[in-house]
Amino acid sequence: MEIEKPLKPSKREGVHYVNNREFSQNVVDYVNSVKKAKETGTEVPRITEYIGKCFLRIAEGLSHKPNFIHYTYREEMVMDGVENCIKAIMNYNVEAATRTGSPNAFAYFTQINYYAFIRRIMKEKKQQEIKFRYIEHAGITDFMSESLDGSEFTYAVETGFIDVLKNRIDKVKTVDKAVKEFKKKSKNEVKNNRLELFM
Repeated sequence: MEIEKPLKPSKREGVHYVNNREFSQNVVDYVNSVKKAKETGTEVPRITEYIGKCFLRIAEGLSHKPNFIHYTYREEMVMDGVENCIKAIMNYNVEAATRTGSPNAFAYFTQINYYAFIRRIMKEKKQQEIKFRYIEHAGITDFMSESLDGSEFTYAVETGFIDVLKNRIDKVKTVDKAVKEFKKKSKNEVKNNRLELFM
């Protein structure tokens, strides 16, 4: 009699791996159980630990993509994504048609995480802009501590820091302005191209 060898996990089954088939089935079962509980008037069940872990893995995995990995508030993005997944689980359509014919909860919740990340980035950028404007308005030198000994060395260090900070603020403003102008220009080009098609 031949003994079956256990299947080796593939290399891609890392820390953030989620088995789509198993996860989707769990989500469908949970959504159906909640609907049944509401119909019968019984207590609505909590989200299972497995689904919660999958939400966290999906968010963590997406946050390690090149377009999100370098943000200093990546953990906040992940938590926003998990929170949005929990809020949106009842919006999941268990009867949605896919190419394979089976549910695809992984794609649905990945998309929810993606938009949660974008919202967090926009929120943080607004906060950063407010901070820059406040610093600029208040006068950057007000944020520097007065040198205790009044020495020229301390003054040189402080003014050097002020110059670096001013340059950083100017650089961020320049990049933001260039991005806004490019976006506006691109929209106008697309609009003009569409108009040309109908003429």
